[in-house]
Amino acid sequence: MSPSMRRRTFLHVTGGAALGLGVAGAATTPATAAVEKSAVTGAVEKSAVTGAQEFSALRARWRELVLGTGFSPTAEPFRTLLAELGRTAQAHLSTMAPADGSLWPDAGWRDPEPDTDAESYAFSAKMNESYNRLATLAQAWAQPGTGLTADPDVLRAVLDGLDHLYTQVYNETTVRYGNWWNWQIGAPQALMDTCVLVHDHLPAERIAAYCRAVDHFVPDSVFDAYTGTSTGANRVDLCRSVILRSIVGEDSGRIARAVAALDPVFPYVTSGDGFYADGSFIQHRNVPYIGGYGSVLHDGVGRLMALLRTSPWPVASPGAQLFLDTVDHAIAPFVHNGLIMDNVSSRGISRAGTSDHTRAHALLATIVLIGQGASDAENTRWRAMVKGWMRRDYHAPPLSNPKLSLARAALLRSLLDDTAVEPAPEPVQHRLFHHMDRATHRRRGWCASVSMASKRIAHYEYGNGEHARGYHTGAGWLSWWGDDFGLEQYSDAYWPTVDPYRLPGITASRKPLADGEGGNWGQPMPDAAWVGGTTDGEFGATGQHLVGLSSTMNAKKSWFWLDDAVVCLGAGISSRDGHAVETTVDNRALTSTETAALTVDGRAQPSRPGTGSFENARWAHIAGHAGYVFPRGLRLDTVREERTGAWRDINTGGPADPLTRRYLTLYADHGTDPTDAGYAYVLMPGASLRTTARRAADRGWLHLLANTGAQQGVRVPRLGLTAVNFWSPGTAGRLSADAPASVLVREHRDGTATVVVSDPARQATSLRITWGRRVASVISKPPTVTAATTGPALALTFTGLDRAAGAPQRVRVRLG
Repeated sequence: MSPSMRRRTFLHVTGGAALGLGVAGAATTPATAAVEKSAVTGAVEKSAVTGAQEFSALRARWRELVLGTGFSPTAEPFRTLLAELGRTAQAHLSTMAPADGSLWPDAGWRDPEPDTDAESYAFSAKMNESYNRLATLAQAWAQPGTGLTADPDVLRAVLDGLDHLYTQVYNETTVRYGNWWNWQIGAPQALMDTCVLVHDHLPAERIAAYCRAVDHFVPDSVFDAYTGTSTGANRVDLCRSVILRSIVGEDSGRIARAVAALDPVFPYVTSGDGFYADGSFIQHRNVPYIGGYGSVLHDGVGRLMALLRTSPWPVASPGAQLFLDTVDHAIAPFVHNGLIMDNVSSRGISRAGTSDHTRAHALLATIVLIGQGASDAENTRWRAMVKGWMRRDYHAPPLSNPKLSLARAALLRSLLDDTAVEPAPEPVQHRLFHHMDRATHRRRGWCASVSMASKRIAHYEYGNGEHARGYHTGAGWLSWWGDDFGLEQYSDAYWPTVDPYRLPGITASRKPLADGEGGNWGQPMPDAAWVGGTTDGEFGATGQHLVGLSSTMNAKKSWFWLDDAVVCLGAGISSRDGHAVETTVDNRALTSTETAALTVDGRAQPSRPGTGSFENARWAHIAGHAGYVFPRGLRLDTVREERTGAWRDINTGGPADPLTRRYLTLYADHGTDPTDAGYAYVLMPGASLRTTARRAADRGWLHLLANTGAQQGVRVPRLGLTAVNFWSPGTAGRLSADAPASVLVREHRDGTATVVVSDPARQATSLRITWGRRVASVISKPPTVTAATTGPALALTFTGLDRAAGAPQRVRVRLG
């Protein structure tokens, strides 16, 4: 049987849900000896047990997914992780003091009716935190090597704590208050995880009571419609709450309904929350969230598939393969050497104790877990991909993460120890995510990504007191990393200490904005339609009509993505705010010992804190970071400074301890209330000083075809590349458009060319593109091309691009 046929048969039988558990074999302790182990004998074999035994097997299976399997408690990193779990649990045990309105003195709750919404949210969060602490105690009791393994005092504390919370707050008579998430997802998941771990010690009446509480707060009606708070990752979490409650309470009817309720998660969406065909992922209506809710969704679905694979209720949705496809299409393009890019993590970047690296670690383990139920080709590819990321993450290797769960650590350790898996290198690839205003550009030695906003995608998200100063993260923020340098750029307290008005690549007014500008959950969107671009899969053209948040600032920004550089253009920059407008060329975070020598036009600049200004700079270089070329000269300003801030400044739940970090910033000051200002610079990640100087002296490698508010375009002869963003109809070089469009042309050595066209504004019912180059014939074209004329010039007529949602349309031609 062919691999493809095996794959189709596998999906037909299991709905793409036959996932493994992690690593074969679990550590046995006195606390786990009484729990029946599941009997897994094949990817599609059904379990022989029925009724109560079936639910017992599912509880044992979930126990393995929570605790991890196949590791030695005396080997690293498990010895350290287990010891830390024991210390945390001991602290909870020693401070636990049941009282009216609290289980711990610092985590009290009370009826918040007379209080503010903020207090109400805080009280519900403390109730949720109490359940999380009980889950930690239960894990320390169930795991080997914690110092609390099988400790009867710990077990009694867990059982008493569950009773106390049920009696006082989380029961079928309580009216929900504060944040819905704590009642429907956070608390029931921690409660049910704990019930699984101590199930054999829970009387039947206690189990029934806890299940009634979950039924009260998470009724079947949460699945009635795929809308509101019951979409995407939230829907998966709601399903998990009910599935675990059903396993604990042995309710076959509810588990079947909850598994069926996963079905709407898998198909690609065309609006709202979920995964899109281009790999975009949206949550909260208009926020790119692959690194947050998308990661949660993957972890949730992956674990539920692993849990249910041989049960009577496998995740057998027809769309399961679409979910598996998102590993390659949505997740991988935003992971670089063990980090998940901050521009798809929204509020998560404002949380102390996390970073782009630590947020990725759980996701890497999830990919390994999901791969066990994918095709052989997918599993092999993903394991090589994850191993490569882990091997190259010199800054924060996943197995050094003290907060990594033991189950995930076991999956990743097993992969690293698998000598049959060769680490895969980073791909050479350009990806445009036109449904979420993001683009990623990957080369062998570096990668970059741009973050934009439009009338479809929010400038940023502020909520729950989080991400208070993220207002310019959608203003053309250009983040980049090297393969063996720069991985720590955003990882060391960058967000509480950086100047939020000077993020790399952005154009912004210095008009002061309030924390949380736009309001709690306001998710403000600019009135700008033309945001997007084109790509042939290796190179790309991206553009953003930028309208400032709570500002009159307006600009046209373009990025042209090449083999060793990104050409960055800005035009039509205007404002009437009464404040200066700046474009930040770069803003590098420096380590405490890093000199990062700055050279401008061949002259070394002082390394002490201070400012500089260069009237007609042609190039600049930051040692150990990048080179910057200014093809038409640029009035360049520089700042080398120490900045102090605290996580509390950007997240009300963060520590107030002051942090100081060093920065080197290059920027162009367009003046107060500029009119039609512009800029042009070339970013060369990892370039040496000598390479940067040579590129600046080479006047032939790059031709700026246009840089105005009407068109922005470039031609790079050695790459055979011409790309133009048409903000208005017109001509740039040999390309013409009779309506706004983004056009990229790539001439190949085999005598063919690729022409890629899009309508980022999604407004062109018809579009005519002309390329003044002799073309012999059209090899292939999409249905949107309704007319094509060849000869001395190529003329293409597109129809219905307004319905293509900004997706690039690819045409291949043979040159004359």
